[in-house]
Amino acid sequence: MARARDHGIVIGDLPPGPLNSITDVAGVRVGHATLVSGSGPRKPGNGPVRTGVTVIIPGEAPWDRPMFAAPHRLNGNGELTGQQWVAESGQLTSYIGLTNTHSVGVVRDALIAHEKSVRGDEFFFSLPVVGETCDGILNDLNGFHVRPEHVEAAIAAADGGPVQEGAVGGGTGMIAHGYKGGIGTSSRVVGDHTVGVLVQANHGARSRLTIDGVPIGRLLPAPPAAAVMPGQPPEGTGSIIVVVATDAPLIPTQCARLAQRSALGIARTGGAGENGSGDIAFCFATGNRMAGDFAATPGPDVAEVKVLANRLIDGLFYAAIEATEEAIINAMFGAETMEGPTGFVATALPRDDTAKLVNRYRAEAAEAGTGNR
Repeated sequence: MARARDHGIVIGDLPPGPLNSITDVAGVRVGHATLVSGSGPRKPGNGPVRTGVTVIIPGEAPWDRPMFAAPHRLNGNGELTGQQWVAESGQLTSYIGLTNTHSVGVVRDALIAHEKSVRGDEFFFSLPVVGETCDGILNDLNGFHVRPEHVEAAIAAADGGPVQEGAVGGGTGMIAHGYKGGIGTSSRVVGDHTVGVLVQANHGARSRLTIDGVPIGRLLPAPPAAAVMPGQPPEGTGSIIVVVATDAPLIPTQCARLAQRSALGIARTGGAGENGSGDIAFCFATGNRMAGDFAATPGPDVAEVKVLANRLIDGLFYAAIEATEEAIINAMFGAETMEGPTGFVATALPRDDTAKLVNRYRAEAAEAGTGNR
């Protein structure tokens, strides 16, 4: 699996965790179900299929032991279900799903069904968090190919080790900055705490692509022109979902601040939150876990909570920015060229040429005594 650091591209100043992944946050697991089949012309309802689902498990049984969380919207032409209750309660009480725009409902329902299978017949209600980006250029979006069994497969595959990146899971059919995009992840360590980020990248214009301060999108030759479907929106129309996890003891307002800073990581790569883009971030913190209001065994009436002093939060801000930036680049480095319906091709970012440009600029900047940014 190709990653930016494998090519000598190091984003930022903070050290990554052991896996440079969201799974460096203890207890966090990620699983994918990837659906790729068919070729030839687009046949609505019959393919080609280039899609899937990714499930992030924030910790065991979040419905019984929720954690503080908060969403942030950079631009709202997208969907993240369940965020009204998260904003109201300040708590995450479900797994997190990522998929394509027209599969949000089935993934949401499948997460509820999975929770029911764990909880049995006790009464509960669930408002799962499910985000989407649109894969309709490469995928038969209106064929509704993601089904409940694929969500179960992603849950069963969830693991706390290295996360597969690129054209996998919910990121299978995604395009970022004019190149093949998808799932990417990264992490940073700040003192005793870790911040991990996972993105589903399907956003941005090629000309704006920037890596470690280098205007790569303007320096690389344009990839071969692909077909344009009737009504296809202009470049830059797309979406990105950013999931930020940390083991720091944050309260909901601090989670919101961390989610907000991930937008700066999007901006560093050239994302602009265009009108047609759904750029949504979500942060959860595992540093406090308490019995949920609707848990089978209620917790104490008054619970003690740890809170990181705000004067120490800047380090986490920097971590969220750097990890978001690198996760987006890892999504592109991890993806290979993909053909969708006849004539529709998303070309992989040319990794070696990109690395040469970034490293050349870095060397020239060092020689001149300046920085890239």
